Amino acid sequence: MNRLSLQDRARILACLTEGNSLRATTRLVGCSINTVSKLLVEVGTACDLYQNETLRGLMCKRVQCDEIWSFVGKKERSLPRHQRGRDDAGDIWTWTAMDADTKLMVSWLIGKRDTSHGIAFVKDLAGRIANRIQLSTDGHRVYLKAVEEAFGGEIDYAMIVKMYGDAGGAGPDRKYSQGECCGAVKGAVCGNPEEKHISTSFVERQNLTMRMGMRRFTRLTNAFSKKVENHACAIGLHFMHYNFGRIHKTLRVTPAMQAGITDHVWSLEEIAKLAD
Repeated sequence: MNRLSLQDRARILACLTEGNSLRATTRLVGCSINTVSKLLVEVGTACDLYQNETLRGLMCKRVQCDEIWSFVGKKERSLPRHQRGRDDAGDIWTWTAMDADTKLMVSWLIGKRDTSHGIAFVKDLAGRIANRIQLSTDGHRVYLKAVEEAFGGEIDYAMIVKMYGDAGGAGPDRKYSQGECCGAVKGAVCGNPEEKHISTSFVERQNLTMRMGMRRFTRLTNAFSKKVENHACAIGLHFMHYNFGRIHKTLRVTPAMQAGITDHVWSLEEIAKLAD
């Protein structure tokens, strides 16, 4: 890793953050796949640590939460029965929380879509916010207990439950077609959330950004993660680049600049230096 110049490291990170796979990056940059993997782990870990320390005491007003599915090694149904339920293989979910105003990714957690991970995720979110917020989530029942344990009654919390019909079409196309959204039901859970701000649209759009920006999230490929540690590093790098190094099209600045965390757009060289 010491043989690579800062510019070469930045080129590798540029490929990874634009949705290229590890092997495609090796072909574009002209280095070995081991070099790319080691750089991903080193910089991804540094990005996780930096954001864990920096994203604290945030003055958010409206936060949206969601979960995005992926898998490590094999899908859950393909694992041997005795290996199902492991945290390092099978179906892996990324819990995400976004500030609806600054578009900053405030918190995320990688694990199963169960109660224990849900509680850990919402508690981490609560520890990063310095004021009362309005929280919007989907209808996943885990959030009810998680929000109660993390925030108590000091929150304006609402759920939005979307209802889908059967996917249209016939044959193979039907397997990959989402059912038509028939409607959505909004409801306050605690506090006094404003109905016009009960939404998960922004964080759901971020899910698409994740699938476009990380090759391992792309469906129907062999680029899926083989190790959950590398999966976490890729997500850490992605959110570092999204929060600090990529100008948001609507805001015209990065989410971190909009939130007052930094005063400039981070270059990939700056991100690469975090590993030093």
